[in-house]
Amino acid sequence: MSSESHGWEFLAGFLLGSVVGAAVALLLAPQAGEETREVIRERGIELKGRAADLTEEGRRRAEELAAEARRRAEEAQERSRLLLEEQKARLQEAVEEGKEAAAQKREELAARLEAEKAKRAPAA
Repeated sequence: MSSESHGWEFLAGFLLGSVVGAAVALLLAPQAGEETREVIRERGIELKGRAADLTEEGRRRAEELAAEARRRAEEAQERSRLLLEEQKARLQEAVEEGKEAAAQKREELAARLEAEKAKRAPAA
């Protein structure tokens, strides 16, 4: 994108230089004043048309780039949403496994406690 930007800058500079060069050449040309003014007027009309074309092209290109940026943002948003859902599912799974492990450990400890009570009960 940076190289495209330099291309447009070069083109704009080239056109501006051409306009200035043409104006200077017309002003210094050995023509009558009326002829020079007519040539300048014609060139002005021509350059106005070119400027309108370049403006339209720039606007169209900006719209294309904006649409591309929106598309990429939407794709990134969708990828993020999917990743978040996946992580939530993993977390929920880990929580469930933790609950199961805690319940199993509680049962083991309760069984051990009952066994210890049973051993001590006949002795007392």
